[in-house]
Amino acid sequence: MKYYLIAGEPSGDLHGSKLISGLRQADPQAEFRFWGGDLMAAEGGEANLAMHYREASFFGFMTVLRNLRKIGRQFGECRADVERFAPDVLILIDYPGFNMKMAKWAKERGLRTFYYIAPKVWAWKEWRVKKLRRYVDRLFTIFPFETEYFRAKGIEPTFCGNPLVDDIAARRATFCTREEFIRRNNLDERPIIALLAGSRVSEIRENLPAMVELSKRMPEYQFVVTAVPWIDKQIYYAYMADGKRASDVRYVCDQTQQTLSVAEAAVVTSGTATLETALMGIPEMVVYRVPKLYEVLRPYVLKIPYVSLVNINLGREAVRELVCAKLDLAEAERELRSIVSGGEKRAKMLSDFDELRALIGGEGASERFAAEMVNAIQDSKFKIQN
Repeated sequence: MKYYLIAGEPSGDLHGSKLISGLRQADPQAEFRFWGGDLMAAEGGEANLAMHYREASFFGFMTVLRNLRKIGRQFGECRADVERFAPDVLILIDYPGFNMKMAKWAKERGLRTFYYIAPKVWAWKEWRVKKLRRYVDRLFTIFPFETEYFRAKGIEPTFCGNPLVDDIAARRATFCTREEFIRRNNLDERPIIALLAGSRVSEIRENLPAMVELSKRMPEYQFVVTAVPWIDKQIYYAYMADGKRASDVRYVCDQTQQTLSVAEAAVVTSGTATLETALMGIPEMVVYRVPKLYEVLRPYVLKIPYVSLVNINLGREAVRELVCAKLDLAEAERELRSIVSGGEKRAKMLSDFDELRALIGGEGASERFAAEMVNAIQDSKFKIQN
């Protein structure tokens, strides 16, 4: 069968690549075409990559506004490419701003549509639930709490685990020793605290300077920024600088999980990174700088009490969240010291992470999702939702 996948972000590229691998196992004759990135291209074939997410990702109101014409053109190109390929199913991976429009277009043309990794409508923009119910034939979710949420909204989702578990397991086998990691990255022997400052330039700008200030209060630890490869190194160094002086914070690139594997603890922005850190068993706290106005409006904008996927899945604050306009450095230091070795909160947090791993499920999620998708297409009783 023929599968057209659309992912518009790095996380979608990762999940899409794992799904392609699973689909190939479930359907050896599978043909692929996709929007995605390097990982999907490596798994599904470079020639089948119709658009790289670097050319199609626009974040922030002003960025979107400046690129409206380009976005419209890309939407038209995507529709035309899907029509030429004539897939048996269109698989939309997260990326709701673009993919919800594609879902509506596909529904109008009778094209079977699966949504893999549901939009986070439980947090904001809940009005998208009606569109999911109207335009999407099957919804596949990667968090257990989403099952009851969507069921209450009239959508029966499919949960088969979280593919991040597979990614961690695969990468863990390639990790080097702490000694080798220190040598390769020219680090010293102090215990490491990993800084995961975000995957977008705006997140780096807002969060990294506060993390650097926090590092000054704990000189006995070595703070290491885990950079993403699609953001220029000089951007990190600009926000790591202490005035005109170089910061003591160290920089490593494209080694997030490896860095976490040798870290005492981590300071993390919100998002998938909070779940990734917890699944690896590394104590963490969340730091995220927001505008002052957001602090006031948060109860009215955000539909849930937490921003960390750890806390959202557990239904309680297992990980401290410091989401504020200005970080209280003394409070942040107290919290961080409480979760490093010997800290009073460390053991309880690690126990909570064990509970989280049990909730999320074990390895093989991508294969299970792929098998469900193939069976749904082949099932003669499969009915398109109204």
